[in-house]
Amino acid sequence: MKKRTAVVSGASIAGLSTAWWLRRTGWDVTVLERAEAFRDGGQNVDVRGVARDVLRRMDLFDAVAARNTTETGTVLVDARGEVTAELPSDGVGGATAELEILRGDLARTLLDHLPDGVDLVYGDPIAAVDDEADGVTITTASGRRTTADLLVVAEGVRSRTRGLVFGADEVDVRDLGVTMVFGTIPRTERDDDRWRWHNSLRGRQIHLRPDPYGTIRAILAYSPGDDVLGLSREQTLAVVRERYADAGWEAPRVLDALETSPDVYVDQLQQVRMRTWHRGHVVAAGDAGWCVTPMGGGGASLALTAGYVLAAQLAGHQDQEAALAAYETWMRPLVDDVQDLPRGLTAFAYPQTRAGLAARGVADKVMTSRLLRPVAATLTQVAETDRELPALDLA
Repeated sequence: MKKRTAVVSGASIAGLSTAWWLRRTGWDVTVLERAEAFRDGGQNVDVRGVARDVLRRMDLFDAVAARNTTETGTVLVDARGEVTAELPSDGVGGATAELEILRGDLARTLLDHLPDGVDLVYGDPIAAVDDEADGVTITTASGRRTTADLLVVAEGVRSRTRGLVFGADEVDVRDLGVTMVFGTIPRTERDDDRWRWHNSLRGRQIHLRPDPYGTIRAILAYSPGDDVLGLSREQTLAVVRERYADAGWEAPRVLDALETSPDVYVDQLQQVRMRTWHRGHVVAAGDAGWCVTPMGGGGASLALTAGYVLAAQLAGHQDQEAALAAYETWMRPLVDDVQDLPRGLTAFAYPQTRAGLAARGVADKVMTSRLLRPVAATLTQVAETDRELPALDLA
């Protein structure tokens, strides 16, 4: 029987998980990555719910656990750095998960354990897609043409390849009105092994999180957000510095350190919702198909799970269209659960006034009290399901 071939566009968590599982089930796999080299770095992600079972089936649970960020808990602090509330972090599903890892470290773990035979190509993104009855032909920016049985679009929220296949009426991109600035900054004696989170007036948050490399991962998140896409790094940081001029706590330190941080990344949070994730010989996975944003959480867990479910359904169905439909049917409930954000969440998370900030502080204390801690713990549960993962026999 002719060996099936797949092209995976995107070498992050969704793309590498998909490549891992497709190769293990007998596919010839080529991964195309837009960047010139593998992208290390990034902020904290976690592995929760059914994705933990996926890691176990990959025999990578211990490898991921070994690259833990060293974070032990999550606390809310006031302008003096005093703890005002502590979020539940006990067990496997707290605010700080058992499998808490940097995005780049998780992707690197998958990369280092890819089965033999996966072909990785960097710096040559897809320029054209021609989906025909007997397969899909991909043309890259360099002019390289490849015909495959399947194209998996596992790119980011602003995926260009997605736009080559799916029409604008099929992709609903929702701006959440939040800007986030990420960067790695030097560690000081004031830092510890907890995620420290401060809320300031006018919808501003400051986050400091430890990493396993002796530095701190800093996040500035604020709403209403600014339109900074397309600005230079210097222009963006000038906008953010003005926004945080009187934010207090560790804002001056973070702003100064971001000027020389090696990996500043800025994002305007957008949710992606698609009527369907597959068409012909093309299927979307991860942020390209359903970006849930840090507001919903669980993006890494959904990305890991998607690779397994897609490969399992393709292995379990003779008809590829039926397999892609089954993949979508299985994954939809997990994605919908995360994307359906509670009404008013942004206003609650980013209070604008002193009264709003005081109300948020009271709510934090109530929700993290001994009585309601079990309820608060459920807020960080994602990728949870009572269903068994689709069967997949690698023998």
